[in-house]
Amino acid sequence: MNSPATAPAPDLSVSFAGIKLKNPVIAASGTFGYGVEFEDVVHLNKLGGFVVKGLSAEPMAGNPPPRLYETPAGMLNAIGLQNIGARAFIDEKLPKLRKMKNIVVFANVFGYSREEYERTIEILNEGEDIVAYELNVSCPNTVAGGIHFGSDTRSLDEVVNTAKRISRRPLIVKLSPNVTSIAQMARVAQDAGADAISLVNTFVAMAIDPETRKPRIANVTAGLSGPAIKPIALRMVYDASRAVEIPVIGMGGISTAADIVEFMLAGATAVQIGTASYWDPVATEKIAGELESWCVMHRVERVSALTGGLIVE
Repeated sequence: MNSPATAPAPDLSVSFAGIKLKNPVIAASGTFGYGVEFEDVVHLNKLGGFVVKGLSAEPMAGNPPPRLYETPAGMLNAIGLQNIGARAFIDEKLPKLRKMKNIVVFANVFGYSREEYERTIEILNEGEDIVAYELNVSCPNTVAGGIHFGSDTRSLDEVVNTAKRISRRPLIVKLSPNVTSIAQMARVAQDAGADAISLVNTFVAMAIDPETRKPRIANVTAGLSGPAIKPIALRMVYDASRAVEIPVIGMGGISTAADIVEFMLAGATAVQIGTASYWDPVATEKIAGELESWCVMHRVERVSALTGGLIVE
């Protein structure tokens, strides 16, 4: 038997929705800009791929500051979906990304109504070398009285159906964790036409300054991410993967290669890493390298074989 030092390099590639990645590590939306901002920091071709920050049909300024606050083992953020708009992304950012070799670009899409999702995807359909859309269904649906797409089964079904109908690329639906049953929402997304699902998005949370008696975040509530949410995120990935037949992309507090392995054993085909990039801009690349070393040490020849490999006695 080969020793870890002489074992052949493991196969880190994974595939889902007709997309092949060199490894399962994807930089999460909202934490990696539009990718071009990281080209001098991270070797983008070392990642499985990256998701650009959420894009809307029109540019958005986001929420007023303060918008970030560090918590024990986590972070609160209420950026407010600030972005340059889908058209500017196609005209200004995508040409730069297309010049880079061996990278995989996912576009995160959101809107406040089905019509806005539709308009955004129609614009992005004109761009080249985007491999898939990640549909962010955690935004308030103001047309339906503020109901969140990701927590209402009918709204989720409608927006996924709409997006699937006009999309020229595979559709990944990013689910909200702020629901009673993640399995139910995963099934709704699948039945509406999703090619894959990604989870979890941030948890609604807040922090208060006891001295001033004011919220730490101008928006009052914000999204909690980071290692603090990992055990809950892991359970939700496990529940969702058992409820659907489409691939699951797991995320939520991943900061080590062992975390990736846990998510894959729970049922994830690939993972996304987000908050770790805030405290270490090269975290995604480092963790991808650590995953290869982990597989060598544990004699895992194909990382894809880990998916769904949890042993429950």
